[in-house]
Amino acid sequence: MFKKILLCLGVIIFVSGCKSTLMQPSQEPLSINAPTDKAQMIFMRSAFTGQAIQASVFDVTSGTPEFIGIVSNDTKVAYTVEPGERMFMVVGESADFLKADMLANKTYFSVVSPRMGFWKARFSMHPVRHQGKDGKFTYESKEFKKIDANTSLVVAGDAALSWAKENLGSIKAKLSKYLPAWKEKEEHKQKQATVNKDDHI
Repeated sequence: MFKKILLCLGVIIFVSGCKSTLMQPSQEPLSINAPTDKAQMIFMRSAFTGQAIQASVFDVTSGTPEFIGIVSNDTKVAYTVEPGERMFMVVGESADFLKADMLANKTYFSVVSPRMGFWKARFSMHPVRHQGKDGKFTYESKEFKKIDANTSLVVAGDAALSWAKENLGSIKAKLSKYLPAWKEKEEHKQKQATVNKDDHI
């Protein structure tokens, strides 16, 4: 009986949750063109389930989490970075990862999607690919176009940066706990969570 109560509470939290107010609407429109000699990744999220629960995204390429932003439902976050191989982490109840190999002057997209956790939502990041490629999301699909249309660009202000700083210990702990498990996944599962050079829009 107790387990059933906990499960019900988890479902309620998964569906309702607390919406993040830490990010700010961008004053500038999203540019699909990456800055000169840089690569750009757009993280976006729009889903019915777990819609009010925040997902924080980090660049963990160096081994130290670098805060990118909080991707709440119906928002998108743009990240400009040096081209080459990167590793991104999304944090909810647990952590998951997205590997990327990015070209200069190109823009890539990733869809952040929730999945059921014990107390709150867990999240995964999915590469957006072109039609004919193996992937959950494609640029040509109605689903991607709907998510793109339903999401607004947000940026990290002082509140979001303070939150990331205050929670850095917990974030580092999740990186240490979950990245080794991700690296032990079967090769085909890692490829499913990898943005390839030719996946740019």
